[in-house]
This record gives sequence, C-alpha cells and structure tokens, in this order.
Amino acid sequence: MKTIKDVSLSGRRVLVRVDFNVPLNERGEVVDKTRITAALPTIQYLTQNGARVILVSHLGRPKGEKNPKYSLKPVAKALEALLGQSILFCEDCLGEDVKKTAENLRDGEVILLENVRFYKGETDNDPAFARSLASCAEAYVNDAFGTAHRAHASTVGVTSYLSPCVAGFLIEKEITYLGDKISHPQRPLTVILGGAKVSDKISVIDALLEKADCMLIGGAMAYTFSAALGHPTGDSLVERDKLDVASRALAKAKKKNVEILFPVDHVVSSAVDFSSRSVGELKVVQEGEMPDGFGGVDIGPRTIELFTQRIANSKTVLWNGPMGIFEIPGCDQGTFAMAKAIAESPAISIVGGGDSISAIQKSGYASKVSFMSTGGGASLEYLEGKVLPGIAAMDA
Repeated sequence: MKTIKDVSLSGRRVLVRVDFNVPLNERGEVVDKTRITAALPTIQYLTQNGARVILVSHLGRPKGEKNPKYSLKPVAKALEALLGQSILFCEDCLGEDVKKTAENLRDGEVILLENVRFYKGETDNDPAFARSLASCAEAYVNDAFGTAHRAHASTVGVTSYLSPCVAGFLIEKEITYLGDKISHPQRPLTVILGGAKVSDKISVIDALLEKADCMLIGGAMAYTFSAALGHPTGDSLVERDKLDVASRALAKAKKKNVEILFPVDHVVSSAVDFSSRSVGELKVVQEGEMPDGFGGVDIGPRTIELFTQRIANSKTVLWNGPMGIFEIPGCDQGTFAMAKAIAESPAISIVGGGDSISAIQKSGYASKVSFMSTGGGASLEYLEGKVLPGIAAMDA
C-alpha cells in the first residue's frame, strides 16, 4: 500500500478522506477533537509540500438528507484552531460552486466540504455520485481508517476516477499497530477484552487466539464465559444463546496453549439505572458466589491485582472494551486500573474501541499509550483478518 510519502502531490488538488465524525454539544461545538487531531499529520504534510487540500468527511447519520444538525461547519472552526491556518468551508460537497472553489485553491490551502452523507449516493457507493465527488480533484488520499470497512463512494468509489490513490499517515499507523505489531508481536502478547457481549467479538476472539499468549476477559462478556463454565451468575448479563461459542473459545485456547484469565472476584449491584447513572447496593463477591438479585458491574480488587501483574509482565498489550460500567461511579475502578496498568507498563500498548479510548482519556493516561486506534468497527474487522474495502482500493 502506497502512502503520501511515495508520491509527489505538490501543486495538485488532492481529495482527502478524513474521519471527522466527532461529537458535538447542544451549542454545536466539538467536544472531543481526538479524530481531528489524528488527521493533522497528514494534512500538515500535504500543505507543507504544496498540495491543494480538499477534505471530505461524514458526521453522524443524516440518512442521505441535508440536515443542519449534522453540518461539518463547527468542525471547520475546530480544525482551523488546531491547524493554525484558515480553512475555507464549502456549504456542499458537490456541484459547480465546489469545483470552482477547488480550482481556485493555491498551494498549501485547505477547504472542508460539507457532510458527504447528505447524499444517499455516498453510502450506496453510486458511481455517478463518486464521479461527481472526484471531479473537483486530481489525486486521492484516504486517511479515514474508521470508515475503511465501508465500501462507500468517498472511500472506494472515487478511486476509479482519481490517480494516484494513496494512504495518509493515520491509516499507515493503524495498519502498523493493528497489523504488524499484533501479527508479529514482541512477546508475551496480552489481549484484554471487555464490553457487554461475546457476540460482538466472536470473530476477534477467534482470530486473536491464534496470536496471543494470554487473554484477560472482563466486562459483562465475562459472565457468559462464567455461565459456560457452570458458575452462578446471578442477575448479570449473560448471552444464553452464546454459551456454546464461549465453550468453543475455551477449547481453542487450551489447544493453542493460550492462557485465559477471568475475574476471580466481582463488584456487584442490586440495581442499575443507566438514565440517572446510579446503582443500588454495591458489594464484592468471589467468583462462583454470585448471589441472586445481584449482577456484576465491575471486576473486583483481586482481579485488578491479577490483571495488573499480567500486564506488567507483557511486552505487547492490546486492549478493547471496558471492565465494567465505567460511566457510573463505583463501577469504574477496574477499567481505570487497566488504563493505569497499561500506561505504567513498558510494553507496546494498543488501545481500540470507543469506550476504551474514552476511559483511558478520562483516566489521564492517554499520553502514555503507544497507540490509540480511531477505527471502532474497522479495528475489529481488521483484527479479525478481514480485507477492508477502503484499504484494498489504495494503490499497491
């Protein structure tokens, strides 16, 4: 896969697919600039090397209709501050006005087009839409790993009409960390998996059992494994229809000589109210002693100690998924302890998934992690070994 360092784009109009799908508050202000910041190295490299940059992104799910709620205009303002130069915002992503604005660009200037998902042709990967989108540029750069698993017009379709088609630095970094550093890791490789459901990560678990030395499983998904082992789970979230899946994973781990560690104790609650972010009575119980009327909301102190020790002895750590309901006080200690353990470990550390990234940012340890993936669903699919359409469409 070629990158922007392999081609000369000076003086050329370059359509750059970025992932500016960022959260906005009620005042329409960007509240998390992580994805914008992640795109800066590519944008800066292009501008410093005389390219004429045309940024295209989506925001939210406007379902193919123009909706001011999903306008990228606030993003232009945030990008301007971060980039330290003026950004011209186009009120559309297609049409003669856009083409004219692009043609008037000078070397090193940047424009941001309006939300590409205001048109149904984007998600349908409609050839006519892709051709129209590409018509304002001469070359293409994809730096939106978070959408690389979608065969959309701005990730795949435009590559039929532009040349060269190369990757930006963020995609290159994502593939380096999620690909090479996991497929050929410094060992031991420890994988930490959490979150609510085994069903969300069946394929990831299966793929990572081929590569990991140790797997630490927490979050609600641990209770499905606990049930598969015949342990009482009280009122914890258990996917009863996935018990056979959990059993097969355990059998594969044994065959592959991969150690799987589950919680040895749990923080449990008599009730959880997500709307008010509150819980009922909290107490710590040992594995195998989960009482009726209580459900697991976090890993317990002994598990934190066990998992922390294993992380400290690792050379590579991959984390995807929280250890409990970390959004609620009292249920967040396990997740934040993992963030601390990863930050303090000398291991190469890779964090993926929106909840895990949110947790490590809230913990204050984000700057001490080797790499945080912006991919979400794309990260999981790449770890599963799937070919991502947006990556496959790049020049080799």
